[in-house]
Amino acid sequence: MTAREWLGKDFYRELGVSSDASTEEIKKAYRKLARENHPDANPGNPEAEKKFKAVSEAYGVLSDSAKRKEYDEARSLFGAGAGAGGAGGGFGFPGGGGSTGGFDFGDLFGATSANQGAGLGGLGDMLGGLFGRRGAAGAGPTASQRGSDVETDIRIDFTEAVKGATLPLRLSSPAKCGTCAGSGAKPGTTPRTCPTCGGAGLINSSQGAFAFSEPCRDCRGRGAIIDHPCPECHGDGVSTRTRTLTVRIPPGVDNDQRIRLAGQGEPGRGGAAAGDLYVRVHVTPHKTFGRSGNNLTITVPVEFTELALGTTISVPTLDGKVSVKVPAGTNSGKVLRVRGKGIAKRDGTTGDLLVTLQVTVPDRLTEDAETTLREYAEKIKKHDPRPEITQLLKER
Repeated sequence: MTAREWLGKDFYRELGVSSDASTEEIKKAYRKLARENHPDANPGNPEAEKKFKAVSEAYGVLSDSAKRKEYDEARSLFGAGAGAGGAGGGFGFPGGGGSTGGFDFGDLFGATSANQGAGLGGLGDMLGGLFGRRGAAGAGPTASQRGSDVETDIRIDFTEAVKGATLPLRLSSPAKCGTCAGSGAKPGTTPRTCPTCGGAGLINSSQGAFAFSEPCRDCRGRGAIIDHPCPECHGDGVSTRTRTLTVRIPPGVDNDQRIRLAGQGEPGRGGAAAGDLYVRVHVTPHKTFGRSGNNLTITVPVEFTELALGTTISVPTLDGKVSVKVPAGTNSGKVLRVRGKGIAKRDGTTGDLLVTLQVTVPDRLTEDAETTLREYAEKIKKHDPRPEITQLLKER
């Protein structure tokens, strides 16, 4: 994609967020739109597929802090939507009021000589970084550009998150076209070198004492012309494909954690490397166990007598059981720690099992039990279980 095409798009509008949106707001908006327009959810709907590609492209820029910063700086310099209106200038430079003689910001992106680079100062470097180019001699818009990163979601159960798992992931996303192998040309044909720019992708021009370069309009900066576009990708070299990947979930992965699969994102342009695929993990809660960092948590109901007199109870773990000693006089809500029975992670650390004791009260008492309990209550009348509250009440 040329500089003009990139700046001509409003990525914030594509995602429906403001230009000062937080990273979390951008992520939330992308995930919502990606789900709504996913090809699997809209089979045979080209508009949904087009929207899916647009929001993926927008997220690929705005989710990357460095790319977003450069994109914002360029928009601030040239104005939002710059490049969408063709060759006209209109950026406060001389001659910017019309389509002829105007100063075209696209010229800045193609500066190739040392003098041009010096004239632009840091601006050429900033814009070159945004569009994957550094202004090297002879480097045109066809220079390689890394593919965008892609994000998807997967849901696993609690045990899989703790112990790790290997799962298949079915993914529909932009990928190198399988029909033309990414060339954009119909099988049996090849792109031809653009006669206008000679394959450089740039056209040099002069304005007064300055020489500038801009993307060739005949080949749109590609350096080649495709006379017979591929019927699948229509000349883009990229198409939406459904593929199945094997994802290894590492032991101890936490809810909402992302796993990076290098090189499995959107394919690069001009032979550049593909982006990365980020798999966001959602963990289904366990009906008995909970989690606190590397620690496994569980709440165990106990009788009042067990806390008052002390006992030893059996407590389940994810792969067996352990015996836990309850000291006499333990209060309800006490947390007992069992070392090394928590969650083991890949770095070799293992958490503990945290057992919370919670006293239970019988729904109904037998007549004998009620009589005995009343006798016990009578005997401990002098014991105040809430001295702080009693003191506050006396002060009122």
